[in-house]
Amino acid sequence: MKRLIAAGLIVAATLASAAMAVETSAFKQVLRDGDFELRDYPALVVAEVTVTGDQKEAASKGFRLLAGYIFGGNKKRQSIAMTAPVAQRPVSEKIAMTAPVAQTQTAVDTWVIRFTMPSTWSLQTLPIPNDSSVKLRDTAPARFAVLQFSGVAAPDSVVTKSSELLAWVKSHELDAIGPVTLAQYNPPWTLWFMRRNEVMVEVKR
Repeated sequence: MKRLIAAGLIVAATLASAAMAVETSAFKQVLRDGDFELRDYPALVVAEVTVTGDQKEAASKGFRLLAGYIFGGNKKRQSIAMTAPVAQRPVSEKIAMTAPVAQTQTAVDTWVIRFTMPSTWSLQTLPIPNDSSVKLRDTAPARFAVLQFSGVAAPDSVVTKSSELLAWVKSHELDAIGPVTLAQYNPPWTLWFMRRNEVMVEVKR
């Protein structure tokens, strides 16, 4: 029985790895400090939706809408390759004070869920979404502070990691711009210990 379970875990891990053999957003690493990084991202083309609900509900709603677009829900009925990560950020937030001074997300009900489009596409060549809630736009080049962590990105974990990230940003005398974004790289069937998650926040150069 133990051998069967072990074999099943290996198969599941292999499938998860194969499923995520997708393009990820290119960036230049500026600084590495343990699990923390500073990254410079180029201009990107993204598809995004604004949804309401708690973190899990919003992620599910947003993913369905965006997946519908890239799997043919557009004027050309054209498929667009999936990329990683799926990004989720709050539109509005309440801020709590901690020691050292940091920002912690405590109450949010509106979120932006985002897919980055493959690098072969531009805003001019992407097909128009059938669903008007799906918005296509260019993002400007930006620098982000990032903290990577594994496991399930439960709301409590995201709040804790966001606080750690913002404390690190402050300790390095950086200025955060806007709310913290949650980035998830793996499909939901990925084993918890193999999942890659990140919290990231834009900082002034």
